[in-house]
Amino acid sequence: MDLSIVIVNYKTFELTKNTINSIFDYSYPFTYEIIVVDNASGDDSLAQLQAYFKDKVKFIASKQNNGFASGNNLALRQVNSDYVLLLNSDTLVLENTLENIFVYMNDHKDVGACGCRVRLENGELDKACKRTFPNVKNSFFRLFHIPNNSDDDNYNLTNLPDDEIYEIDCLTGAFMFIRKCVLDEIGLLDETFFMYGEDIDLCYRIKKAGWKIVYYGKNSITHLKGASSKKQKNKLIYEFYHAMYIYYKKHHADESSFIVNIVVYFGMLVLCVLKLFLNLFK
Repeated sequence: MDLSIVIVNYKTFELTKNTINSIFDYSYPFTYEIIVVDNASGDDSLAQLQAYFKDKVKFIASKQNNGFASGNNLALRQVNSDYVLLLNSDTLVLENTLENIFVYMNDHKDVGACGCRVRLENGELDKACKRTFPNVKNSFFRLFHIPNNSDDDNYNLTNLPDDEIYEIDCLTGAFMFIRKCVLDEIGLLDETFFMYGEDIDLCYRIKKAGWKIVYYGKNSITHLKGASSKKQKNKLIYEFYHAMYIYYKKHHADESSFIVNIVVYFGMLVLCVLKLFLNLFK
């Protein structure tokens, strides 16, 4: 098998169905399989998907929802392909995207993972598709929404063209085309992250192992960002800041002083509580 496409479903029958159909809309010069992991949805979305796609798609039913990373890992432990694609259930794959990235990865053996241009529903770029790794400085500007034109405010690579190909630090988990041997080398997604942050952590480990991560801006997908989780606003706020805490503690706390760590942790806590409080009045 050349490619295994992994999609995690959680109560999103229509979105997941549309994502899969967007893949089936085109033919490909490689063999592939689609694996849908149902993260204990508790509704009839899994049964609906099974009835709709029948034997065209493989299904894994998780007995409990342990998060996005855990759901993906259930499938990743079973695949035996050259490449894997982690694809969100609220995306639409556009023509030539998979084919061109597959060819690019075959031609560039030093690339461990590749992402594409990700467009939001309104046509704008999803800035998360090409990023640097978060650090104390750029996280400060991002978390506190302080405008800055210095090199320290470099988390989103808005200064780089959207339609070209170049090496970056971090992809979005909505679309991650990964060489399977890289996962065999560095391990799967860190299940400490429930949602958010697992993509940054994975990219960090890929680059630390000496592999390149590339943004392929020649082709794109559409990301209906947030469509699969609009009913969980408070939980999303909490999980975002919790993920940032896990990532910082795992990769940067040992590099910083005790005082810096306290300031960072306190800042995350204050912002999380503030956003949860403000959300009560929306």
